[in-house]
Amino acid sequence: MDALFVPLASAIGASVDQIKLISCLLIACPLGSLFIRIPASQPNLKHLFNLLVSVFFFIPVLNLSWGFVQLLGSVLGTYYIAANVKGSNMPWIVFAFVMGHLTVNHVIRAFYNLSYETFEVTGPQMVLTMKLTTFAWNVWDGRTAPENLDKWQLQKRVTKYPTLLEFLGYSFYFPGVLVGPYLDYASYISLIDESLFEGKRSPSSTRSIPDGRKRVAYRKMLTGLVFLGIFVVLSPSFYYAIVITPWFMTQGFLYRMVYFQLSGFIERSKYYAIWTLTEGASILTGLGFTGYGPSGESTWEGAANVKVLEIELPSNFKVLLDSWNINTNIWLRECIYKRVTPKGKKPGFRSSMLTFATSAFWHGIATGYYLTFFFGGFITTAGRLCRANLRPFVLPPPGAPTTVTKRSYDLTGTFVSILILNYVAAPFMLLNFTDSIEAWRRLHWYGFWMIGSTLAFFWLGGSTFLKALQKKEGKIAEKAVTPESHVMPPSLDDMAEELKELQHRMKE
Repeated sequence: MDALFVPLASAIGASVDQIKLISCLLIACPLGSLFIRIPASQPNLKHLFNLLVSVFFFIPVLNLSWGFVQLLGSVLGTYYIAANVKGSNMPWIVFAFVMGHLTVNHVIRAFYNLSYETFEVTGPQMVLTMKLTTFAWNVWDGRTAPENLDKWQLQKRVTKYPTLLEFLGYSFYFPGVLVGPYLDYASYISLIDESLFEGKRSPSSTRSIPDGRKRVAYRKMLTGLVFLGIFVVLSPSFYYAIVITPWFMTQGFLYRMVYFQLSGFIERSKYYAIWTLTEGASILTGLGFTGYGPSGESTWEGAANVKVLEIELPSNFKVLLDSWNINTNIWLRECIYKRVTPKGKKPGFRSSMLTFATSAFWHGIATGYYLTFFFGGFITTAGRLCRANLRPFVLPPPGAPTTVTKRSYDLTGTFVSILILNYVAAPFMLLNFTDSIEAWRRLHWYGFWMIGSTLAFFWLGGSTFLKALQKKEGKIAEKAVTPESHVMPPSLDDMAEELKELQHRMKE
């Protein structure tokens, strides 16, 4: 089918793989409308529909026959392990199996030095890794006494083992099979049997599916196409790698800074495009229904993987992190962060570091990923210190309107968050160590100066002074809580507390 895509790729100036991927995401939208017309009384037909569409995407369109065989191997292996291994190590065996397979393919990709313009098996395999490891934990939770589970685990536990066709339908749910969103098995089954909509029947419909689905879905599709257009038109001129070109250093410092920030947005627009397109296709199948708004309109927010405004105009870095790659954050929290924490203990340094390592290996083996994640730990610490020590001074009294001081604080947080985001994300896109360090050098290390000076201020007496001032003025700092939607990178404060506890135990 390449003959259909080569002329379009040449005309647009994109790679053939990129055109194929976008075509699959667009085709998924009308197919989503067909999928939802299959009645809930024929679940096997729905499972088969998912499988056949995915086969169509992988083999004739993307020419990834061997890639599909590899994914199928991971699926069948997980299905066998989860069914036959009854011990508590079962989820970890599945994790080692699928994560090891993914890592091998990451190594192969690195060995052949494939650019992000080349679409191969690791992208879909990253999504599948989340689905299969989540399924394994859900099965284990189904074998565990309910009183030992938390709310999420109770909601998602699998008590009835699926048939092979059901599991294949879940694994190859077509709107998210290429780039996400990932979903858990319980959510998939509630979509198949339409229990997701129970008690929410639309008065004008004979089926249980609420009205408004198409309105939201096609708005998402249009938004995705707008972001795609922005990327196609502007990415030849605005991209992170331009920082390491000779041209960049011929420009003035202020111009370079502004150009770099705009390049960051253009680079992110491709992620906004593909994730918003897949969200629209998922909504068309019925996934993502979250109830009704104040005016009675149906809301479809459960399939979102990104919140663009909260990323580009965040009030602080925590809000930004909560809004990026949302479903991956859920996976890291539920399948790694909580699971590596001993029962009865609070997550600490060990849990954070293992979560950090998992996230890094899941993304790949490029050095740039590790530079981004490692520096992210320092950014997280700086953000927590600012929130605990500065924010209480600008909060208005309960019930009072927002003050000019609070608005100024939030605007400053937005400005600083965007500067830091683009700085820390550069290695993530440049990938190799040399280019990443050279990019930071050409930006005069501004991110390190911003975060380093903040940490130095608080650690060298600023925190003590501000806490005393809070006490004197009767200001109460909000308790720092790790948000439910995001697993923060390991905080340096967490590390210090954990090390102190370890030293105390050794003395005992």
